[in-house]
This record gives sequence, structure tokens and C-alpha cells, in this order.
Amino acid sequence: MKIYRFLTEDDTSAFCHKVSEALSKGWELHGDPQYAFDASNGVMRCGQAVTKEIDTPYTPEMKLGAQ
Repeated sequence: MKIYRFLTEDDTSAFCHKVSEALSKGWELHGDPQYAFDASNGVMRCGQAVTKEIDTPYTPEMKLGAQ
């Protein structure tokens, strides 16, 4: 079964670290990264979809980041 997450963060090195950590845990990039201006906070925000194949069935209670 394939699961999906969308990682977001301000446009800082924290975003790169978040994506790098997911990749080190077996997640794979899915599509292109996204960038948008967060007018409420006056910062650029980044997003990246990632997917991962797992052996357990999906449930809505599943903590995706723990997989």
C-alpha cells in the first residue's frame, strides 16, 4: 500500500531538513516542490509531497510520519 504526506515549512533550512529526514526514512519525492507567499506571516512557505510503500493496511488513525 502506498501512503502520502505533504510536508510544509517556512522557506528556511528547516524545510530541507524535514524533507531530507523523510527521504532517509524511505519516503520518495512525489511531484515538484511548491512555493507560496504566506501573507499573514510575511514569509515564503515551501511544500513537498512524499510517498512511501508500506506493508500494513491504511487506517485514518495511522500517524503517517511514524511509518
